[in-house]
Amino acid sequence: MIRIDAMWLAVEPIDMRSGAERLLTRVVQVFGAAQAHHGYVFANARATLIKLLVHDGFGLWCAARRLNEGRFAWPVPGSNALPALTQSQFDALVVGLPWQRLQQMQLITRT
Repeated sequence: MIRIDAMWLAVEPIDMRSGAERLLTRVVQVFGAAQAHHGYVFANARATLIKLLVHDGFGLWCAARRLNEGRFAWPVPGSNALPALTQSQFDALVVGLPWQRLQQMQLITRT
């Protein structure tokens, strides 16, 4: 398994025809460098497809995920969304759950 110590969310949509090299270029433009053992998550404009780029210290891994129906819960560009994701937020994101509300969903306040 690939070790990922931190996960970063690219809020701005990207052309999903982009391969690992173009995604890496975008990471360097935004973050200044691609850190080893960090993952970077990208989505298309409709949030129907995401790509994950991981630098494992030796090279790049690029994976794509498309939902059978619906869209990924993706922040609007220019919003105050946090660029870093926790492991549980990432796990919820890739299956299409509202990862931004995980903390709120752990409490039941009404019956």
